[in-house]
Amino acid sequence: MSQENVEIMKAGFEAWNAGDMDAFREQYDPDVILRTVEGWPEPGPYVGREAVMRLFEQNRVTWDANTVEPISDFIDGVDRVAVRMIWRGAGHGPGLNLEWTTICMMRKGKIVYQEFFWDHAEALETLGLSE
Repeated sequence: MSQENVEIMKAGFEAWNAGDMDAFREQYDPDVILRTVEGWPEPGPYVGREAVMRLFEQNRVTWDANTVEPISDFIDGVDRVAVRMIWRGAGHGPGLNLEWTTICMMRKGKIVYQEFFWDHAEALETLGLSE
């Protein structure tokens, strides 16, 4: 199951970068919970797929072009997957170049919980790992 979870994460990156928000939405369980990074302007938590998608769609339209790219290996934690990523954007306002780590917990092929961390080591600790 864990490699399947990694593939779900990779598909999410592909959907986001292709602008396919319908496919991106399908990655999430209807009852998903999302926690943003510490200090995020709209801290959440976001509960439910529609709330999570509103957050992502709101962030997406802030820039004319934006992409997310993994900058580490996908770390398989049985029912959770972690990856260090960079989110780049250009357009309306200042350029965007954020690095963070996300951990997604999966059940039955859907993301049920997602959390973002500025500190990669802290994210790994939540998985019981270290750098």
